[in-house]
Amino acid sequence: MRTALSVKNIKKIDRSDMLSVLLNFPSQCRTALAIAKSAALPSAPQVFNKIVFAGVGGSAIGADLVKSYLYFKAGLPIGVIRDYELPAYVDSSTLVFVCSYSGNTEETLSAYEQAKKKQAAVIAVSSGGILKERSLKDKFGYIEIPKGLPPRYALGYLTIIPLYVLSRLGIIAPLETELERAFAILDELINKNIHPNIPPKDNIAKYHAAKLYNRFPVIYSGSPNFEAVVTRFRSQLNENAKTLASSGFFPEMGHNEIVGWHNPLKLLKGFILVIFRDHQEDQRLTRRIELTKDILKKETGVEILEIRPRGEDLLSRIFSLVYIGDFISYYLAITYGIDPAPTQRIDFLKKQV
Repeated sequence: MRTALSVKNIKKIDRSDMLSVLLNFPSQCRTALAIAKSAALPSAPQVFNKIVFAGVGGSAIGADLVKSYLYFKAGLPIGVIRDYELPAYVDSSTLVFVCSYSGNTEETLSAYEQAKKKQAAVIAVSSGGILKERSLKDKFGYIEIPKGLPPRYALGYLTIIPLYVLSRLGIIAPLETELERAFAILDELINKNIHPNIPPKDNIAKYHAAKLYNRFPVIYSGSPNFEAVVTRFRSQLNENAKTLASSGFFPEMGHNEIVGWHNPLKLLKGFILVIFRDHQEDQRLTRRIELTKDILKKETGVEILEIRPRGEDLLSRIFSLVYIGDFISYYLAITYGIDPAPTQRIDFLKKQV
């Protein structure tokens, strides 16, 4: 049964008040910048030749965003490791960010110990826990962030802090002005486009949530800068709306997956295609996407939604898409009559392992 997206229904279903957390995201981002500015950094070797992030789940998506943002900017390779084991290439010339919101994630703690053993330069980010205890004892860099959030909603801290630290270390160019412009775009989205007081006809997040109701979303993007946006949106649909989704990327999908949009036809009727576009995308990519849309519309009749970013700076474009996607997943949860906060199966798995 579809639930209307009135403020009254939102408050009734969202018993954990995740809406307040979402609305506070621009403020969280500004707080993250202040924390990063004042954080004590370890003495670093003269040269790093690679950067690695260790984390899982909501604590790793910030690393994905950093990697996506730096795809065309960083002169060093960046890896995001979601596992107990670090790759063999991690060594004493590697900068390792160990990120665990709780500070107690077993995969991340294992990676921390390996980074220590490999004599890598370590900067740990958490709200406390075992990771804080170990990093302070080992005299590694440690940055503490506020407690009390589901890890997936600590995105501002887990993205902006490592980004700004990389800037402070001289690994990437200064980005404070770009960050401030991105924060302003988030404020504008709340005031004009996605706030719950804005009706569906003028609310882009409510509009898209209605389109996704009782459909299977397949999400694509063509820009390497938006890869993490796609991953974030898929996982937010999973955790907030408790719905399955799939994701892929242009131009790769034109070399394999486009053929898969053929069978089983009965199931494809319940699919909906979501494409994150960019007004600065490569013209060759634009042609591929438009041709693909024409093929899929003609042969399957699939409905296609396009979501476009706000702002000119890359950070503004990335963060605006993330924020729009987060609100879509939130409103879809409410439409399903589901409290977006609880993730009982994840909690159960953590207790069992």
